[in-house]
Amino acid sequence: MKLLSSAAAFLLCAAPLSATARSLDWFGSSQTPIYANGDFPVKGDNPLEYCNDPAGYTLEIDHVDLSPNPPLPGKTLTITAKGTLSEPVEKGAYVLLEVKYGLITLVRQRADLCDQIVNVDLECPLEKGEMVLTKQVELPSQIPPGKYNVHADVFSEDGKRITCLDGKNIEFKRNF
Repeated sequence: MKLLSSAAAFLLCAAPLSATARSLDWFGSSQTPIYANGDFPVKGDNPLEYCNDPAGYTLEIDHVDLSPNPPLPGKTLTITAKGTLSEPVEKGAYVLLEVKYGLITLVRQRADLCDQIVNVDLECPLEKGEMVLTKQVELPSQIPPGKYNVHADVFSEDGKRITCLDGKNIEFKRNF
């Protein structure tokens, strides 16, 4: 399944929106921009927030921008992200990804991060330092209307958290 091909963008910085868009079939363009409203929002034009205080994460995210925000059905979503790794990411790193539609779990999987990042023209090991990434995702023209929640938790092979991100209550509406 190509679920993680876009979600792997910048170590899954954009997982909540891109994984949802790739996993589903229908949404309308009548929505307003989506932003995080929790205690630890990710900087930029996006609906992402950290799961908790990111002070100890290996990845420090400078920003993640979505264009357009909100995404439009049948259009290309461009995800631009910038961040800094405080240490290299080696083979064996993994992602725990969960996508929910209301109370229904659509996706719950563990995936090898290094197998997925090739989809964004990266490969392991990822070197320590600044990273900049732009990824384009072709959105399907149909996504069911409703509220979606996405959780992406990324770990090194030895279990150290690289990042953890949530997209909560991302609502897609019918276009009447």
